[in-house]
Amino acid sequence: MQNEDQLFTQLLSIFYSSAMVALGKLKNPATDKIERDLGQARQAIEMLELIREKTNGNLSSQQSRMLDSILTDLRLNFVDETKKDQIPS
Repeated sequence: MQNEDQLFTQLLSIFYSSAMVALGKLKNPATDKIERDLGQARQAIEMLELIREKTNGNLSSQQSRMLDSILTDLRLNFVDETKKDQIPS
């Protein structure tokens, strides 16, 4: 069971990191540059939302809190990045 918990945490981490790279919050490890792709970020967030929907009732309270926290953080960062595009320069 502990191995499954670790694998689930790693899965969440993969999507979280991917979204943060796409939001331009972390360097892309492949290019070592800050790159922004809000479509890719949205897709990573939607995948995490799907994971939450499909695992509803099957997660420990700790896993559920972690997933909710990750989703909240990513959504707030997504809104922040979206607003940057709306500010006239």
